[in-house]
Amino acid sequence: MSTAPFKRVAVRQPSPEELEAIRRDSLTLEAATPEEILAWAVEKYFPKLTMATAFGPEGCLILSMIAKIEPRIYVFNLDTGYQFRETLELRDRIAEKYGLEVDLQRPELSVAQFEAANSGPIYERDPDRCCFQRRVVVLRRVLKDFDVWMSAIRRDQNSNRADTPIVGWDKKFGLLKISPLANWTKKDVWSRITSEGIPYNPLHDRGYLSVGCRPCTVAVMAGEDERAGRWSGTAKTECGLHVQDD
Repeated sequence: MSTAPFKRVAVRQPSPEELEAIRRDSLTLEAATPEEILAWAVEKYFPKLTMATAFGPEGCLILSMIAKIEPRIYVFNLDTGYQFRETLELRDRIAEKYGLEVDLQRPELSVAQFEAANSGPIYERDPDRCCFQRRVVVLRRVLKDFDVWMSAIRRDQNSNRADTPIVGWDKKFGLLKISPLANWTKKDVWSRITSEGIPYNPLHDRGYLSVGCRPCTVAVMAGEDERAGRWSGTAKTECGLHVQDD
C-alpha cells in the first residue's frame, strides 16, 4: 500500500446546468424539515443514496429518521481501528432500537499493520496523513458506488462548515452531497434527541462534545467550541471528509 499522504484522484465534474439545478434544489429545501429533505432525497436518488456516520448526535438523529422513511439506505461507519469502545457499542444500541445495521468500512491495513508500516502511531506526528489514509481513502472507496451521500454536519459547528448547503456538489469526491441538518442548531438536535429518546454516545455526558478517534479526542472545558476536543493542541479541526479541495 502506498503511504503517499494526499494523492489526488480524478473525480467527475458537473456541468454548469447541473450546478444551477443543485443550487435551486438547495435553496428550495432551506425551509424544509430534515425529514422532508430526507424523503426528497430518497424519492429522487434511492438506491444510489448512502450515508456515512460517526455516530455523533446529529448522525444518530438522522438514523432515527432513516428508520422511519427508508431503512434500506446503505449506512456505513469509517472504522479507523481507533474508535472508542462507547462508539462501537452505540452502533449496537442503534441496531437494537431501529433495526438498522450500520456497516463498518475499514482501511486496507489493520492498525497493527499500519503502525508497523509507519514506524509507530502516525497520528502522533502527522494526524492529517493518518486521517487521510484511515478515513478519506476509505470513504472514496465506498462512494464510487453511489451518486449521492448524506452527512450530518451543521453550519454552526465551526467556521469551516458555516456555508454548508442543504444540497451541494462535493468536489473532493465527485458526487452530490446532502446535509439534512445543515441549518439546524446544536439545541435543535439535542431537543429532538431528548424528546424522542434517541440513543447517543455516553461520552457526551462526560465532556466529549465531539467524538472522533480515541487518541485524538479529549473532553472540553465549559464554554469551549464543541470541536475543541478534536486534535487538541494543534491547528487541525477537520478530518478531511468535509473540507473541499481547491
